Amino acid sequence: MSELVRTYLLQTEAEKVEYAEASPAGLPALPPSYEAEVADPVVAYGDCTTLLAVTEQGPVGVVIVRVDGGEAEIKRLWADPNLRGRGLGSALLDAALALTTGRVRLSVWEWRAPAIRLYESRGFERVASWDDREGLICMERPAET
Repeated sequence: MSELVRTYLLQTEAEKVEYAEASPAGLPALPPSYEAEVADPVVAYGDCTTLLAVTEQGPVGVVIVRVDGGEAEIKRLWADPNLRGRGLGSALLDAALALTTGRVRLSVWEWRAPAIRLYESRGFERVASWDDREGLICMERPAET
C-alpha cells in the first residue's frame, strides 16, 4: 500500500507543477506530511478503511476512506495510469461508497477532469471549500434517503 500511496502523491506533486505552476524545486520529493503517510500508513490511516484493486500484476489501485458517525471522507483514490479506462477507479469508488449511506465528502484538484466526472456521476456536487489550497475542489454526496 505504501508504494501505491507514494506513487499517487508523487503524481500529484508533479501535476501541481504542470497545471498549477508550482515551483518544481525539490521534485520528486514529497512534503513532510505526505512522507509520513508513506512511511507509516498504519498510523496515518489507522482509523480508515483501505481498499485495494489487485490484478495478477499485484496492487494497481487504492482508495482510503474514513467513516465517522455515519459520514465518510474519501482521502485517496488512485488507479495505475497504465490501466485507466478499465473501471478500476469506478470499482474502488463504488466499494468506498458502499461503506456508508451517510454524507460523503472528498477533495480533488481542478485539473483532474476525469476524476471530477466520475465523482459527479456518483452524485457528488461541488460545495464551499473546507481547504484553502488554490485549485482544490471540495465535493460532497448527500446522505441516501
